[in-house]
Amino acid sequence: MSDKIGIALVGVGMAAKPHALALKDLEHVLEVRGVYSRSQDARSKFCKTYNFPESSNLHALAQDPTVDALLLITPPDARSEIVSMFASNGKHILSEKPLERTVENAEAIVETCATAGVSLGVVFQHRFRAASEILFDMLHQGQFGTIHVIRAEVPWWRGQDYYDEPGRGSYDRDGGGVLISQAIHTLDLMLQMSGPVISVQAMCAKTPFHQMEAEDVVAGAFKFANGAIGSIFASTASFPGGAESLTFECEKASLKLKAGILKVDWRNGQSQSFGEKAQTGAGADPMAFPYEWHKSLIADFVDAIKTGRQPRVTGVQALRVQRLIRAIEMSSREARQIILKEKVS
Repeated sequence: MSDKIGIALVGVGMAAKPHALALKDLEHVLEVRGVYSRSQDARSKFCKTYNFPESSNLHALAQDPTVDALLLITPPDARSEIVSMFASNGKHILSEKPLERTVENAEAIVETCATAGVSLGVVFQHRFRAASEILFDMLHQGQFGTIHVIRAEVPWWRGQDYYDEPGRGSYDRDGGGVLISQAIHTLDLMLQMSGPVISVQAMCAKTPFHQMEAEDVVAGAFKFANGAIGSIFASTASFPGGAESLTFECEKASLKLKAGILKVDWRNGQSQSFGEKAQTGAGADPMAFPYEWHKSLIADFVDAIKTGRQPRVTGVQALRVQRLIRAIEMSSREARQIILKEKVS
């Protein structure tokens, strides 16, 4: 293996821009060996914009000995076959979230990579915000004492034009609506900070604001393995859109993580703030956020390949949040509380 990791990029849709900017910044440790998209026009335009080499043959790209890893940015319904193709050729996989549309398909991807002996990372870039990393460290050092209450809020907005793209907000292409496409990031952070959920009671619905198949609003309640009680409100029907947030009511302090800022209000009256304010893509422009979080995540994945360790966000970890989303949807559909088994959490 050369000093630089060879990357193949598959998918050049809306989500590709922050990845491309991150890849350009990381050219000292990686090299893009080829970019593939089914649309020749979109592929050519993308490659011209970022000065990346085009690849017109997906199978040839998967077999290219100079390619060490795949960065996969296609819609969820196009991932399983591509992962299998590249993993069987010994290529490590970094996939956009969610891994696939259903838990079962996502589990199959994890198994495919494990069988092939390649690493599988997932793009949960919100974990790489400075404030998120500080909060994780402080929580797991026990600085705030026991967590008693957790609130997750995702009051986002998407116009109908967002859902007019064929397949967006559908089960066949995306695997669902606001939960699996938007709130998944906040739910992943919540699980990272607080540990597993053991029961869920929720309601998912579609408002008159959107013509789409899946849900655009969700409200629910959680019970965590650590004894905490929590809630979730997630929406793409909250005009004009506000930053997502996580609030933790702890024994020694109240914590709020919002828009890149961690606010700590200690119960002794002192307050602290960490991080830098940033846009989050909460409004009509889904891509209105910095690319530096993607850069940190991709850099971690490259380092993991070079050193032989697991990336910070693994496929197994990604299954936890996808299983939680399945439980939320099941609770709404069956109008009952869902008890999650240890595997599901």
